[in-house]
Amino acid sequence: MKTLGIFILVVTLISIVLFYLKNKDMKKFMIALLLVGLIVVFSIMGSITRQILPLFIAHYILVLVSWGGWIGYMLKGRYYWWAIFSPTVTILLFLLLEFITGSRNEAI
Repeated sequence: MKTLGIFILVVTLISIVLFYLKNKDMKKFMIALLLVGLIVVFSIMGSITRQILPLFIAHYILVLVSWGGWIGYMLKGRYYWWAIFSPTVTILLFLLLEFITGSRNEAI
């Protein structure tokens, strides 16, 4: 699974460079790199939601939606902010649930 993730990341970075060489748009190049970094951070932060399996699955579905938002930005030039930042919903929901219920493994 890690190999697939690294492969997808390398293909993504290569596609960003190819889009830059084709269009010579430095602003779009920098925004695309920033968005990919943000999506990778969301993917890594999603490991905290592993304790609640449905939330974990929903997080990774939203990470895929986020990649789709990035692809839409690269191909159409439209910035789908709601799609790119959608994984934050599951992270915030997990933090809220942990605040309300606690970690459940503390000694009484």
